[in-house]
Amino acid sequence: MLAVTFPAAAFGTNCYVLAAGAGEECLVVDPGIGVQEPLAAVLAEHRLRPAAVLLTHGHLDHVYSVTPVCGGTTAAYVHAEDRYRLADPLASLDPGTVAMMEAQFGSRATWREPEQVVELADRERLQLAGLTVEVLHAPGHTEGSVMFALPDLPDGLTAQEELERTVLSGDVLFAGSIGRTDLPGGDAAAMRRSLREVVLPLPDPTLVLAGHGPATTMRRERATNPHLRGLVA
Repeated sequence: MLAVTFPAAAFGTNCYVLAAGAGEECLVVDPGIGVQEPLAAVLAEHRLRPAAVLLTHGHLDHVYSVTPVCGGTTAAYVHAEDRYRLADPLASLDPGTVAMMEAQFGSRATWREPEQVVELADRERLQLAGLTVEVLHAPGHTEGSVMFALPDLPDGLTAQEELERTVLSGDVLFAGSIGRTDLPGGDAAAMRRSLREVVLPLPDPTLVLAGHGPATTMRRERATNPHLRGLVA
């Protein structure tokens, strides 16, 4: 699997581009703030055509560029319980954050909802761009937070340990940490359930591509992540 990762222009959000190979259709995952130019460069370099945009959740730092990336022809996929967030994710920001964004990017923050939105359900299997993607609903950070599981690994992987599959964990699981639950729609109890019932059952040889920060593995997180200690799947 061809997999390219690059950071958005704000909040350190990882944007992912996945494809079966160069010259094929691709999936764009979590197009955050200011990703249009680097994304266009990735698409041109590998001769890729977006078939769908997948959103791990509806927070602004993960969805800000979804409408320009989708254009009028590509659908955005989001869990049904975070669908409402695409109406206007700017509405949940405090004025100070909006002002900071406008100062950084030199323009007023605006929002337009994608023309085509597909609502996702837990354990749904998607066949898109020649890839199989399973939706794992893992609420806690938001009501509709999901992880995307694929039975493939990025090309050229040089990890020292054996790996068998990939999970894009959004803001559910990070290297050494988890997503915060104190924002609107967050729920600490739901996050604990998601960690116990959705994250912990993931096999050790799973590559975890997080919404922020470096990649990790389930083997490493099970052994070292303090938020997983004491939980029993």
